[in-house]
Amino acid sequence: MTLFNYVATSDDSGKSVKGSVEAVDEAAVMALLKKQHLRALSVTAEKKGSSVLDRLFSKGKVKSDDLVIFTRQLSAMVGAGVPLVRALNSLETHSESPALKAILANIISQVEGGTPLGDALAKHPNTFSEVYVNMVRAGEAAGILDEILKRLAIQQEKNASMRKKIKSAMTYPTILLIITFGAFFGLMLFVIPELGRIMKDLGGADAELPPLTQIMLGISGFIVGWWFVVIPLVIAGIMLLLRYIKTPVGRKQFHQLVLRVPAVNSIIRKVVVARFARTFSALNGAGVSILETMTITAHALGNVVYEESLLEAVKSVKNGKQLSQVMEEEGLYPAIVSQMLAVGEETGQTDTVLLKVADFYEEEVDVAIAGISSVIEPVMIVIMGGAVGLIAASVMGPIAGLANQIQ
Repeated sequence: MTLFNYVATSDDSGKSVKGSVEAVDEAAVMALLKKQHLRALSVTAEKKGSSVLDRLFSKGKVKSDDLVIFTRQLSAMVGAGVPLVRALNSLETHSESPALKAILANIISQVEGGTPLGDALAKHPNTFSEVYVNMVRAGEAAGILDEILKRLAIQQEKNASMRKKIKSAMTYPTILLIITFGAFFGLMLFVIPELGRIMKDLGGADAELPPLTQIMLGISGFIVGWWFVVIPLVIAGIMLLLRYIKTPVGRKQFHQLVLRVPAVNSIIRKVVVARFARTFSALNGAGVSILETMTITAHALGNVVYEESLLEAVKSVKNGKQLSQVMEEEGLYPAIVSQMLAVGEETGQTDTVLLKVADFYEEEVDVAIAGISSVIEPVMIVIMGGAVGLIAASVMGPIAGLANQIQ
């Protein structure tokens, strides 16, 4: 018996379900899930003997750029009439990514054995998302795989572009923050203690120092005396915080917090709306059912607050409500989204309408990121200058006073 991990959707509630089960093979797992009224999205065998060293020296994850190139090339080759197995073999041969080559080799062997491409992709959930897999399945079922792959390539490119812009906007302030902390600890460990000795030598043991200087010397003395405790505690605190954010409760609290932070919350909302519109449009255009489209889109939004809201909306739509009406009542989305959805529902062109919404909000994200980037730079410089100035004032003031006394 082998232990299999699975991700499935419930036929009743439409919610995503994760779990593990022991079975002889994947077919037995699929049959077991079907009896439980679950639709399998991915089934993977648990690797035995997986150690930390194995994970450290594994081939790693597939980069988003490599996935975009693969999708675009596969779309072009399938559209040109190249047989699927031959196209996959060609892409596997010419791929520059070792991780992608290994995955494609596995996919090719499965497709040659008669497994549909969508099912073969579903066995690699770390590389191919639920959205990707379900769109490919819909394309295979409708006989328009090349068109679906083209849509997927555009979606992957847009998502990758947005991620790069957000990372680029965050890189500069992150570097400045690290430099600020490094400078602070450097001054406290090496500079302030020496200056403290100089002031004591000049003014004597009974010299009266300003409160600010006394505070700085106290902090410096504590760090110098307990650096072997302070630094590990700071690092451990950061690591624990990051680990807590990855837990379901911590992730939800963090996402709720960022939606309350001024300036940042508007960007987050625009990113989520753009992602919702593009993902929903792609799945709806591929012919995926409305309930399944909503469920898959919810897991692709990247924010727990919006994810839970959309999963709750599935129940309302299942009871006969229009999605546009439900989203208007939720209040999380801008009015334009529910209005455009209503137009799409009336005209039967929901995918086309939402594509325009996605383009609009992606442009809004670009403008917002450019705006906040131009503000962050001077703010961080002021913070750095203020920190250094505070330390300088606490040191130079007493030195100047002692110099006057000596004169």
